[in-house]
Amino acid sequence: MAINRRDFLRGAAGVSGAALAGSGLSNQLLARGTRTSVPLPRPDQSAIQNIVVLMMENRSFDHMLGWMPNARGRQGGLVYTDKNGVKHETARLTSFTGCPHPDPDHSYEGGRSEYDGGKMDGWLRTTTNDEYCIGYYAEEDLKFFSAFARNYTTLDNYFPSIMSSTFPNRIFSWAAQTDRLDNSTNSCSLPTILDTLGNAGVSVNYYFSNVPFLALWGTKYLSLTLPLDAFLLQASLGLLPSVSFVDPSYTLLDDGSGNDDHPHADLRNGEAFVQKVFNAVTQGPNWANTVLIVNRDEWGGFFEHIRPPRVIAPNDVDKDLKNGKALLGCRVPVVVASPFSKGDVNNPRINSDLYDHTSVLKFIEWRYGLPPLTKRDASNEIGNLASALDFNNPDPTVPSLPVVNKVNAKGCGASVIVDGHEGGNADMVALLKSERMEGWPVSSRRD
Repeated sequence: MAINRRDFLRGAAGVSGAALAGSGLSNQLLARGTRTSVPLPRPDQSAIQNIVVLMMENRSFDHMLGWMPNARGRQGGLVYTDKNGVKHETARLTSFTGCPHPDPDHSYEGGRSEYDGGKMDGWLRTTTNDEYCIGYYAEEDLKFFSAFARNYTTLDNYFPSIMSSTFPNRIFSWAAQTDRLDNSTNSCSLPTILDTLGNAGVSVNYYFSNVPFLALWGTKYLSLTLPLDAFLLQASLGLLPSVSFVDPSYTLLDDGSGNDDHPHADLRNGEAFVQKVFNAVTQGPNWANTVLIVNRDEWGGFFEHIRPPRVIAPNDVDKDLKNGKALLGCRVPVVVASPFSKGDVNNPRINSDLYDHTSVLKFIEWRYGLPPLTKRDASNEIGNLASALDFNNPDPTVPSLPVVNKVNAKGCGASVIVDGHEGGNADMVALLKSERMEGWPVSSRRD
């Protein structure tokens, strides 16, 4: 049965508190493995009551945080050769959108071309990629995100769960495996963390902005889904569930309306969105017991100098396996904000354990005593994100961070390539127009 979006929003905003509760260069190029961390406390004595996961889109670590002190980032001075043998040096970007450059290739095949057998030099020799993909932002360019990272804990060894695009990685973030290698809109039936949380009686909600990604599972999780406004309200009242998953407004038609950081969304709007979520949880009464994870689904085709490792494959969907191990995607910038991850702005706190999207699932499973979903999150090859926290020295004070306001972005229009397509349409448009949306409180835009 279809639900009216206006009624859905009104109901979420007016719901009662009870209902809402719910070394050498060769070594530098290699990803670091998991390290022996300080022993974790008993989960029920960790003081963590709320876990919030905000997954943004399509940026690499070097591209956004390569400047970060104490981290293994690189920006200026790298040189890559294009298809014609011409050398190009990495350069600081002057545009927050990247218009009119093509959206860099971040597909299963494109990622392997960029990876180039581990040489990490195929950026300008992959499909339609141009110099935009080897561009970067300096610290002062992204005022909020840079200060946010400096003040909390940056993970400089976090990789997407598969060398592929958005849909496979976002499915991984829910299910610790994927059933596809591309952004197809076929229905998904994989069990997810929502199932194990529900079985254990742990409260959880998914909050969406314009496209509910969970619609890939049909209406199975509709009852757990609320609009972003509900998240902001619940956070302010201290009524968030134990686990919250938050999605930005996805880039759809390259019209400037997205705030997910997917090209060609204006990065200032992405900053403003992360800031809104950060302010909501830090200004609410439960901040002292909250962990906010801001990660990225994949690298977006932007340059990276750290070679991703191979780790245990959860299934055989990915055929590029060596000794049962699958290639992770290229490194992404991840920040963990919490009283348990407070850093020193002058000496930034970096954690270099090996993580992927299933590390977030491992953290949730550890905290709430849940069984693993697959061989990946059950494995010791990938770290538990709880290891990035300092349980002995919590600091709930909230730093004063630069304010970045939303801008009126116009996007690039229909003249650019997005997600490998000409015409400016991102793959999320196909999901929005698909039969997966049947029963969801969104406009299918099929006209």
